[in-house]
Amino acid sequence: MKNFRSAVVSLVFFTNTITLFGQTDKKYIPQYPVGIQVDSIAPDQSGMRNLTSVELAKEMVPGWNVGNSLDAIGGETAWGNPKITQGLIDSIKAAGFKAIRIPVAWSRFTVDSTFTIDTTWMNRVEEVVNYVLNDSMYAIINEHWDGGWQQPTYAQQAYVNKRLAAMWRQIAVHFRDYGDHLLFAGTNEVMVMNNYNTPIPEYYTVQNSFNQTFVTTLRSTGGRNYYRHLLVQGFNTNIDHTVNYFAIPNDVTANRLMVEVHYYDPYNFTLNSGSNITQWGKNATVPSKTETWANESYADGQFQKMKTNFIDKGFGVVLGEYGVIARLNLGSTALNAEYAGYRRYYMSYVTGSIIKHGLVPMYWDNGGTGNNSLGIFNRSTGTQAFPDIIKAIVDAVDTTTVSSDIGEVPSIPKKYSLSQNYPNPFNPRTTIAYSLPRASTVILKVYDLLGRKIATLVNNERKAAGSYEIPFDGAKLTSGVYCYSFRTEEYQQTKMMVLVK
Repeated sequence: MKNFRSAVVSLVFFTNTITLFGQTDKKYIPQYPVGIQVDSIAPDQSGMRNLTSVELAKEMVPGWNVGNSLDAIGGETAWGNPKITQGLIDSIKAAGFKAIRIPVAWSRFTVDSTFTIDTTWMNRVEEVVNYVLNDSMYAIINEHWDGGWQQPTYAQQAYVNKRLAAMWRQIAVHFRDYGDHLLFAGTNEVMVMNNYNTPIPEYYTVQNSFNQTFVTTLRSTGGRNYYRHLLVQGFNTNIDHTVNYFAIPNDVTANRLMVEVHYYDPYNFTLNSGSNITQWGKNATVPSKTETWANESYADGQFQKMKTNFIDKGFGVVLGEYGVIARLNLGSTALNAEYAGYRRYYMSYVTGSIIKHGLVPMYWDNGGTGNNSLGIFNRSTGTQAFPDIIKAIVDAVDTTTVSSDIGEVPSIPKKYSLSQNYPNPFNPRTTIAYSLPRASTVILKVYDLLGRKIATLVNNERKAAGSYEIPFDGAKLTSGVYCYSFRTEEYQQTKMMVLVK
């Protein structure tokens, strides 16, 4: 069985001692795969604060993923999400999030043989990064699943390392002048396709080599990348596999590495839409509806492992994905509401535990807000589709106020209603409220008196029973009377509002 050193040597690296950035100690010399251009400049620490990865991590809490967009195979909108906009990112910022993880599929090549990334795609990723940085938030870009080519086997090791190095060199050079609000994450959930078993030594040894290639390549480009904070991943971003099999890469720059893991336990509650597990934690009342493991103490123990093994040793930890799907069709309004309460409690408790143990929580939002989806924001309008879940995440930042129970199940409205906007008249912002007695598909639009559509506030979205508030901004409109129209499968109502400037 090959060990890590022999696996790396199999890539045919340069090993001669050279002087790089004034250092000649062979221990700290990045090594480059043969045939991969090294586009290096001198290190530049300007714009890169002297913060350790643990210190920087504290500024990123809480975080959110703009998933299933730039990581979508076939293009940004291929998986059903609209294009990411500055308005969407503004809404995430306004809700209280401090960091956005931007998963990216980079394999859009103009030259396949050299893995040359298409310039238009590179520029689009940069545009989205700038949306985040414009709001003074932290942005993380990674190399996501991307079709699953990052297979951690000896047979694929040389190919994957060559491709990773080629792609990350281009990305690193393109973004080299950005400050420390931009972070890079080398991979995502690296595993042998569809093999969720405990990894054999071959698998985790090869995966560790991917992390080393990523760090070496980034540092080799110099400039601000020499000091940039980088994220490296445990095997399949599984906490236990990370603790047991992960090797910290060698790095020429001290205290700038973070470790990334994900958390979706218990699967039958968080992600399995076909499961009858609809309760979670100490407040569960029906044994057949809850798991006997992965409760509050289990979550605390998992996050404590990351604190003990990494944070306490100087490596920040980002919990790059977690979340619970919305289940809106469980058979009755009461069952839907019951599940919503446990979902809210899970998000409050788990987010609070993540933060208490020093990790950065980054909610996985896949865009959709209907049944069995993980989206919590409307991607088209930026409005909050599940304000209670957003509040649970943001409130958990103050770990002294994290909810300890599921609380009162919110009362379900007895009938459909569309309220008068408030304030009215308004200038320039107002709020429109509506109520649903049962799960419904909602359309909410604003028109002028000539019947011309001004704005779409809710676009044919499936919503759970409950009460909702939607903000409307008329800053770009002239004074006058406008209509807002609300429609479901069973109800329709239109009301007037007055904008006075």
